[in-house]
Amino acid sequence: MALSTGTLPASAAISTRRQPGPDVIRSLALVGVVVMNYHGYLIIRGAARGGSWADNFFNPWTGPLATRFAATFVLVAGVGVTLLTRQGVDDMNRVIDMRWRLIRRGAVLYAVGLCLDLIWKGTIIPFYGAMFVLAAFIFTLRSRWIFVVSAVAVGAAVLIGTWRFWRQEAGESTAWLFSPAEGSLQGYVFDIFVNGTHPLFPWLGFFCAGILLGRVLGRPDWRAIVGGIGFMLFASASLAGDAGDTIFQSVVLSTQPASRSAIFFASALGTALLAYVVIDAIAERFPTAVDPFRRAGQLTLTLYLLHILVFNFAVDWMGWVIPTGLSTSLLFAGGFWIVAIALANLWHRRLGRGPAERIYRLIGS
Repeated sequence: MALSTGTLPASAAISTRRQPGPDVIRSLALVGVVVMNYHGYLIIRGAARGGSWADNFFNPWTGPLATRFAATFVLVAGVGVTLLTRQGVDDMNRVIDMRWRLIRRGAVLYAVGLCLDLIWKGTIIPFYGAMFVLAAFIFTLRSRWIFVVSAVAVGAAVLIGTWRFWRQEAGESTAWLFSPAEGSLQGYVFDIFVNGTHPLFPWLGFFCAGILLGRVLGRPDWRAIVGGIGFMLFASASLAGDAGDTIFQSVVLSTQPASRSAIFFASALGTALLAYVVIDAIAERFPTAVDPFRRAGQLTLTLYLLHILVFNFAVDWMGWVIPTGLSTSLLFAGGFWIVAIALANLWHRRLGRGPAERIYRLIGS
């Protein structure tokens, strides 16, 4: 694996000061994740799924917002890897130290994610951890090879989906891949790469895109470049998506998250890139106005874990929130975030890093 001597433009390392953009974007992405999670889990608990435009818009599985916030969250994680590792990529000792740091952090997230999955099925945390472990082996690669890794992840998802379609059309079983024995090594591996809610095929592509994005942030024209790419991806996917008139075409060209098609990936990545550009520009222009979100963005692991505990306490244990419809989900999620941002800012001003972040860094440092 070649070390990158030209990975980062000189301007990318011009400042070690923490920029507000990634934290603000991470915070706002988590707001969306909480909204979609609360709505989805309340539906699972028995809430009515209406047919209004609002219900369709906020549908956590098939709506236009489905997985967009999570994709943005993963994109920012990739940016974070670049910002974390941008110095000393030509120093072998530092590179080795950074590899082990990423592996430890990824392993911690994966273990925590498996535990969370017992009470919060489908959590993104174990997939997040797997991405960090893989990042340990790719962060020194040149940008073109990072792009290849991303393309392989997306291409593998497309090939697997196509293969599954034709096998099912032929009446042949795919259970060995998509329904392995629960708790088996095969099950864990296939879940991370293929079957889970955010499998590496194709979600590793969002992470790699974030690594590449982090490498151009120092360029004076980066917003124009990234915004242009994001617009082209989203526009192309919108034109091509769901255009087929056959079952096979509807699978290959689908923009639905469950399809994990290249069109879905392009659409979600385009949205994430555009959101990053816009929010980063606002954060730079109005730093005081976005400061509460910036501070909350530095406690996102704590807040993510907290939103799970609050849901289980208020819904499952105490029965304070009755699963009804979309309005309940929005009020619940909105109420959580008003309180969470206030508490996060209070904590950050007085104590700095959040409790989960402290433990995470202690183990993974």
